[in-house]
Amino acid sequence: MAAKPWTAWDWCWRILAGSTAGLTLAFFVPACFALAGDGIMHLNKYQVAMWMVPPLWVAVVGIGFSLRTTSRAGLIKTYKQVHTWTGLLSGLALFVAFYAGAITMFKEPIARWSAPQASLQTTLPQLPALIDQVMAAHPATARAFVVELAADPSGAAALHWQEPGAAGKPPSAGTTFSARQETDGTLQVDAVRQSRIGQFVDELHRTAGLPTDLESGVLVMAVISGLYALALVSGVVVLWPTLIKDFFALRWGANLKRLWLDAHNVIGIVSLPFHMTMALSAMVFGLHDPIYAVQDRLVYDGQLARMYEESSPMREARAGEGARAMLPVADLLARVREQEPGVTPLRLTYRHYGQTGATVWLQGRDDRQFMRKPEGGFLLVSAETGQVLNREYGPGGQGWMRWVTGFFALHFGSYGGEPVRWGYFVLGLAGAFLFYTGNLLWIESRRKRARGASGNVTQRRDVRAMGALTVGVCMGCIAGVSVAIAAARFVEGPAWALYYLTFLGFTGAAFALGPARAATALPRAAAAATLAIPAATLVAWALSGWNAQVALSAPGVDAVALAGAALLWRTAVAARQRARNGPQDSIWASG
Repeated sequence: MAAKPWTAWDWCWRILAGSTAGLTLAFFVPACFALAGDGIMHLNKYQVAMWMVPPLWVAVVGIGFSLRTTSRAGLIKTYKQVHTWTGLLSGLALFVAFYAGAITMFKEPIARWSAPQASLQTTLPQLPALIDQVMAAHPATARAFVVELAADPSGAAALHWQEPGAAGKPPSAGTTFSARQETDGTLQVDAVRQSRIGQFVDELHRTAGLPTDLESGVLVMAVISGLYALALVSGVVVLWPTLIKDFFALRWGANLKRLWLDAHNVIGIVSLPFHMTMALSAMVFGLHDPIYAVQDRLVYDGQLARMYEESSPMREARAGEGARAMLPVADLLARVREQEPGVTPLRLTYRHYGQTGATVWLQGRDDRQFMRKPEGGFLLVSAETGQVLNREYGPGGQGWMRWVTGFFALHFGSYGGEPVRWGYFVLGLAGAFLFYTGNLLWIESRRKRARGASGNVTQRRDVRAMGALTVGVCMGCIAGVSVAIAAARFVEGPAWALYYLTFLGFTGAAFALGPARAATALPRAAAAATLAIPAATLVAWALSGWNAQVALSAPGVDAVALAGAALLWRTAVAARQRARNGPQDSIWASG
């Protein structure tokens, strides 16, 4: 029977699908070349061609799809294969990245929970005298110290600085000191434990826990994000013909695969703008070094790094000669508010205090604007006059940086305040669920296909391995993060070791138990690991002599952990019911 001729809609959809896939490959293929090479400083002419001629990929892929498919059904089949295999190749890494990404939305409360600090005990009028005392006792702090400010109108503040650690160690390895005035006016200096658990969760999000250095891990995740974008596009193509009929369908019943598919589809479509933003921004974040390296060689004649250094407001300030009077902190904040009335200052980083050219790197929030980082935006301010010297990294940005700031904010969720933060948290967890269910659907599809061929299914070894790997990796990630957070309440440093130990233990247990038993046992173990977070709060509270400030440093962390543990336990119960009552030819059956 002759194929039906293409309609105008067929042609439009084919061009759109091919062009989108081509643009995705324009990012993805160069990333593969960069990974295969010796780093961004060793680019050959073929890699440069890949970067500089992305329209060529659009044409090639568009023509390829036209030749490959002769009907709409053929197009859907091709995209279904693309969606399946790109999802399988990237799904587990993306589960880790999305779960950790959801946690990073609250890394500041988690850091506060893991290392409760004394309340801000200094008022703004007291700060000038306290700073003078610190400068007299510790002159080296004039180069850089920090004033933390309360977000409320109380005017409370705290002063701290960091002294470097041993030679060859990173700056974070130094010791942080905090200063305050006693009631008799004497200076009191204490060492402060700074939590690094937020940094651990952030690096886990950026690298998916790959055992590489940070830069290599981010580059690998850029490649995986390319697969992710391709899976999103192909998934929309597959679902499009039945979108209206299936969009709001969530069919409960004996057919569990249909329920998983409905949930997978509705979450994917509802959160599609969020996922496309994450995929494209993650590719850019991971590939900007290779992009800049190409630009540096072809456009800037090797001078790009110097140009960035000279133009960056974050560069080290150069102090002039002679002492200068500094504006009191309260007066400086008042002048900043006159110039930036919507910004709430949270942190002041002084550089070269008391000298000509002293500056303040002011971190603040304005939830009405896009902000460059989750912690807020940044303004460069003169410590002598309170004049805002640079607004490029401030809330909303300035000039062309306004667009860059918006790009960062859409990835980090650094706008809109608490509703957006919680929204990104939920979307991140929903994204992790999307990748988990995607693997489950593939496993169930293999069973259906085998049954259709023979009627009597014996599960293949690769299908059972994928089932065990899916449960082990996902539950291992959840448990590993929980164990690392709970341990950070008492010790600092072994977060990565604890995570890997837990993660590998769960993955090994999944293969040892088999997918059916692992699907019941590992969610329970992950629930127990998550309950360790509120348990750590109780232990720390008891060790502090029942100090309420320790127990209530961040109660939301304990509440969310309790809710997460309950959800994991419910998952284990559902898996147990499935093993007992579900199809006996499934890998999830208890047999």
